[in-house]
Amino acid sequence: MKKLLVASFCVLGAIAQAGAQERAQDRAQLDKARAEGKAAFYANITAVEPIIKAFTADTGVTGEYTRISTSKFVATAITEFEAGKLQADVVQAPLPVLEMLKEKGVLANYRSPAAAGYPEWTRKDGAIQLFGIEYVALIYNKERVKPADVPKRYEDLTLPKWKGQIVMANPANHATTISWLIGLKENVFKSEPEWREFLKGLAANKPMFVASFGPTPAPVESGEKLIAISMPKYIVTKAPAPLDWARLSQPMMGTPRAIAVTSKAPHPAAARAFVDYWLSQKSMAMLAKDVGEYVLAPGVYPPIDGIKDARVIAIRELSDDEIVKWGAEFKQIFDVK
Repeated sequence: MKKLLVASFCVLGAIAQAGAQERAQDRAQLDKARAEGKAAFYANITAVEPIIKAFTADTGVTGEYTRISTSKFVATAITEFEAGKLQADVVQAPLPVLEMLKEKGVLANYRSPAAAGYPEWTRKDGAIQLFGIEYVALIYNKERVKPADVPKRYEDLTLPKWKGQIVMANPANHATTISWLIGLKENVFKSEPEWREFLKGLAANKPMFVASFGPTPAPVESGEKLIAISMPKYIVTKAPAPLDWARLSQPMMGTPRAIAVTSKAPHPAAARAFVDYWLSQKSMAMLAKDVGEYVLAPGVYPPIDGIKDARVIAIRELSDDEIVKWGAEFKQIFDVK
């Protein structure tokens, strides 16, 4: 018994020593980040200023946020990188964007310890870490749509009662909507003929087309339209607007969001500190609670009734050629002018 106690104390002592060493390494890393002074963050995500402010306050490292639209992200980052003028220490964008940047040598390998509890599939490779899904759902006006009329399946969008009552991003040129429609084909419908019948029925209901997801909730919020192919996060950001989401029997889908350190980061230690902070439970909780994002940190969900019980899957990223091909086909199917 005495030997067992001695052995137990030795193990506990070793664990404590290892923990102390890890904390010392963390402090040393943060000291380097503070010495560098700031971390510049290029992103296509909105409403993240509270996280930037919290990062600055908690670490003593200034966070600088530059928002770049998805359509301009690759060109901007690569042009700056090839000219030796890329100011970003950290980049965040949809997964296909970061994969293109990685191919051009823009990204550095970094495995953040803050991602240790994330699902294994979120660690795309040594450089790219997934942290969320830009989830898409059916958003409706709960004051004008009766509970019995709320869609139960995607196919319900083809019912005559929704004619002239749907709003969606333009399927001819909005990349995420194009990817979402292909996601239905590959993950929901049993056959391509069934999927095409759905497209035909949706087009027959004459949706109102807008440029992106951003304008989709407004016509539903005002009551001009009843339902939108949109994002549940607007239930949070548009509160107290009368918005709710349809709990379908089929999976909710979306494109993965990812983050990475740049290979020639002007402030490499600050870049790693920023990624660690971004992936932390605190930051992900802020992103979920304040912005309504669907994040992949375990146990963290946006404050949307029923959302934690939804089955959310990441859809396949489409190539540029696929986006162009399907966009042209959807333009004809939906008779986009």
